[in-house]
Amino acid sequence: MMHDICQAPVSLDDPALVAEWNGLIRAFLAHGTATPTHLGAVLSGAPQFAMGHAAKGLFSLMMGRKELNAVAHEAGQAAVAALAVAGGTTRERLWVRALGEWLAGRPSGAIAAMERVLADHPTDTLSAKVSHAIRFILGDGVGMRASIENVLEAHKGHELEGYVLGCHAFTLEETGDYAAAEATGLRGLQLAGDDAWGLHAVAHVYDMTARPDHGIALIENNVSAWDHCNNFRYHVWWHKALLHLDRGENEIVLALYDHKIRAEKTDDYRDIANATSLLMRLELEGTDVGARWTELADFAQHRTDDGCVVFADLHYQLALGAAGRDDAQSALATRFALDATRQGEMPARVADPGKAALAGLNAFAEGRYDAAFQNLVAARPTMQTIGGSHAQRDVFERMTIDAGLRAGMVDATEALIEDRIARRDGAVDRFAATRLATISEERRIPAQ
Repeated sequence: MMHDICQAPVSLDDPALVAEWNGLIRAFLAHGTATPTHLGAVLSGAPQFAMGHAAKGLFSLMMGRKELNAVAHEAGQAAVAALAVAGGTTRERLWVRALGEWLAGRPSGAIAAMERVLADHPTDTLSAKVSHAIRFILGDGVGMRASIENVLEAHKGHELEGYVLGCHAFTLEETGDYAAAEATGLRGLQLAGDDAWGLHAVAHVYDMTARPDHGIALIENNVSAWDHCNNFRYHVWWHKALLHLDRGENEIVLALYDHKIRAEKTDDYRDIANATSLLMRLELEGTDVGARWTELADFAQHRTDDGCVVFADLHYQLALGAAGRDDAQSALATRFALDATRQGEMPARVADPGKAALAGLNAFAEGRYDAAFQNLVAARPTMQTIGGSHAQRDVFERMTIDAGLRAGMVDATEALIEDRIARRDGAVDRFAATRLATISEERRIPAQ
């Protein structure tokens, strides 16, 4: 039995195919463009390798696109058939089970299968990263941290230790341990210089602690960590744009948007999320973004029936609302109402917080700020479950706060701002400072 770079058994008997599999592992950990190329080579040379088919299915589901569900189902069938013909290791069978669980609407079951793998093979960096990724989609920051901390000791001196430290840094940041996150992420980068995830974890720290100069320098001085990436490099540019926004450099933000973040007009939901959330932040700061909403709304209106990830749906709504696509907004709301009645882990997130959040975003787009505030506040306690990071979901925090200010709910809004500051380790960024100044001014001016 051969072993891969994760020191785990793999039922491939050709060293060249093991090398391709190891290439896939490295590329996947580094968010590299070569991931599908390596996977294609493995499945071409070993069509009965069940874990390869399971990887194809799991990676497809991570894309959050309805049309890729069929690809994932086909991969699942191929994986099951491969197991029946060629068998497989316990690790490989658990990967097939993970795919089956997610296809059945139970992504938490996929996580459980990955954790079973890690119990037997704590050096399996690939399974650790997949567990990490699915938990990220479910907004399970605490679970992400516990999972990666379970394998830290086993990865000491491991060839892929830097990537595990990058994951650990992100979980530390998402659970509010900012100093440890920064130190861990920087240490990970020393071991894995191409770890875009670890680099971006540290960028998160600088965003959350209002240190934009540090974040911009980090990104500019570590280009090799992310310029090789798939579309994740757009997300790194997005982080850089956020940091410039915190310095009030809105023209630089627009330039980054045009020439980097939307240089390629993709319809990947993560790219749409980068773009819509950045345009909304700019508009909240009074910047005219011109016709930039149009191309995003064109993509979004074809995604109203996707129903894969609430996080994606809410960002589609940002584009639809800003561009005034009333019919598409109505279609999305109708689909939300239907999905909220269904059984399953993702429909549960549509029911809460999805429906309230969507109603709040609709109301905000229509200038009904009282209703926007009430609905967004109602959604707020469970917003983490839509997935994404604190930095990504912060666009909804900002909209909630600005809706409250525009509706004249000064005291309630101030409480939200103070809570946001507390979650950021007491750091007051430009957004919080300007809104608190607005509140102070409103209180100073006597009622007429």
